[in-house]
Amino acid sequence: MWLLTALIYPFLLILIGQFVFPYQANGSLITNAEGNIIGSALIGQNFTSDRYFFSRPSTSNYSTGDDAKPTGVSGASNLAPGNPELKTRVQETITQLKQQGIKPTADLVYTSGSSLDPHISPEAAKAQIQRVAQARGLDNNQVELLVTKNTEGRFLSIFGEPGVNVLKLNLALDSLN
Repeated sequence: MWLLTALIYPFLLILIGQFVFPYQANGSLITNAEGNIIGSALIGQNFTSDRYFFSRPSTSNYSTGDDAKPTGVSGASNLAPGNPELKTRVQETITQLKQQGIKPTADLVYTSGSSLDPHISPEAAKAQIQRVAQARGLDNNQVELLVTKNTEGRFLSIFGEPGVNVLKLNLALDSLN
C-alpha cells in the first residue's frame, strides 16, 4: 500500500501532468520575447507605473532583490471589516485611485482571499484605460480593444466571473510600443 500511495500514484500523476498539461503543470509561466521568465499567469504582480494597468492590492509583498526579504505569504490579512487598520488602508487606496482619475472598484480596493489573484474585473480595467492611454500616448479605443481581447470569460460559460489577467494585458501593451 505504501509503494502504491507514496510512489506509484504520485509519479503517475506527475507523468500525466507533464504530458497532458505541461504548461499548467509547470506553473503557467509567461516568457518575454527573449525567452526569459517574467511571471506566472496564476500569480498577480504589482504594477506601479502609469504606463501599466494596476493589479488588485495584495497583503503579500514579494521582493526580488538579493538582500530583500518577503514581507508576506499567501492569504488574506485576517482583518475584520471594522478593523481601523483595514479601514485606513482601504481609504488610502481609494484616495490614491481618485487622485489618478480612476473610479475605485471593489477589486482595485480590496485584496483577494489568497492575495495572489492575477485578475481584475473588466470594469476595473476599463476604469484605467484613459490613464494608461494618456501615459503611453495611445488612443483610448486602441487600449480598450486590448482590454476586450484580454478579457477571459466564465469557465464553461457558467462558473465564475469574467476577468482580465493584468500581466497578460500589460504585456500586450508593451507589444504596441
